[in-house]
Amino acid sequence: MKKPLIMGAAAVIAAGGIGLTATPAKAASKLRILRVHYNSPGRDDGSAYSLNAEWILLHNTARTSQQLKGYRIRDRSGHTYTFGSFRLGGRRSVFVHTGRSWNHWSGVLPGLDGAALATNLPGLGRSAHRFWGRTWYVWNNNGDTAYLYYPGGRLADWCSWGNRGSYKNC
Repeated sequence: MKKPLIMGAAAVIAAGGIGLTATPAKAASKLRILRVHYNSPGRDDGSAYSLNAEWILLHNTARTSQQLKGYRIRDRSGHTYTFGSFRLGGRRSVFVHTGRSWNHWSGVLPGLDGAALATNLPGLGRSAHRFWGRTWYVWNNNGDTAYLYYPGGRLADWCSWGNRGSYKNC
C-alpha cells in the first residue's frame, strides 16, 4: 500500500509540486491593485488620449504612507513598469497610465473629468498619476493579468480578466 502513495507523491513533485506549494495571500500586501482599465474607449489608434485612458489603479490600504520605489507592475507578456522614488499617502491611490506624460494627456479618464477626479476621489491630483512612457498598449483587451511585485521581486498582488468589458475591479 505504501508504494502507490510514494509514487503518487513523486508524480506530484515531478509535476512542479502542484498542490504542495502555497500561494502568497493577496490580503497580506498593503499595496493592492484596485482596478485595471485595459480597453480604452474608441479605436486603439495609439493617440496620447487613448494610451493614457489605459491605466492601472493601485491603492495603499495602510493608514501610513508607503515608499513605492522599486515596486514593479508587469503584464503576462513581460512589459514592466518600475516605480522611481514615490511616496503614496495612507489610504490613497495612484494611477499608472500607459502613455507618456501629463503633457500628453487631456486629464480625462473614462467617466470622470479632471474636476470630478479632484472632487470625487480625494488625493488624486497630479501627484497621484504616473506614466509608463509607452507608445503602444500594454494590457490585452482579450484577457491578461496584471502583476504587482515588491521591490525584492516577491509577488504582492495580481488581477486577471477575460475578453469582456473594458475594465476589471480587482
